[in-house]
Amino acid sequence: MGEQGRIGKKVTTLRESLGLSVEELAERSGCEVRLIMGIEDGALVPSLAPLIKITRALGVRLGTLLDDDTGVGPIVTRSGAAESVARLRDLETGTTSGGTLEFFSLASGKTTRHMEPFLIDVNPAEEHNLSSHEGEELIFVLSGVIEVEYGRDLLVLGPGDSVYYDSVVPHQVRAGSDSTAKILAVVYAPS
Repeated sequence: MGEQGRIGKKVTTLRESLGLSVEELAERSGCEVRLIMGIEDGALVPSLAPLIKITRALGVRLGTLLDDDTGVGPIVTRSGAAESVARLRDLETGTTSGGTLEFFSLASGKTTRHMEPFLIDVNPAEEHNLSSHEGEELIFVLSGVIEVEYGRDLLVLGPGDSVYYDSVVPHQVRAGSDSTAKILAVVYAPS
């Protein structure tokens, strides 16, 4: 099963366990019915913003959808051993013209975490749509060039640069050149 199918199956399972219809989940999350249906059937690859809205509406952590949360205690992820947990488009609509963000979880086995730490390969995108969601994000550039559009500001970051921001402000993280960049991202989404 592909990554988007796995995420969709988890959304469906959680929604049904709460006795919610697709329409009720859409209303609770503020997402469109067609987006929820597309995620559930694996046809759409959502961005982080609608996934955070959906997880909040379902009462679960973002990691519940993005990884296989199985362990307790400290989690050590050795160099090169981070598991690929999701490949998401950076556009909320899941259209084909945007670049992708490939997430590698740094805490996939930690059951009680409040932060979501990821290594992310940021692939170039043709479109630049902003999104917003509750929470905060820390981005640290490991390689390449990253552009962070944050409200009306455009921040250009290189290796070793970082930015910490409130996610409620419309924003987008994207490759700042035609090459893939790599970042460390820590996302906090209140539950």
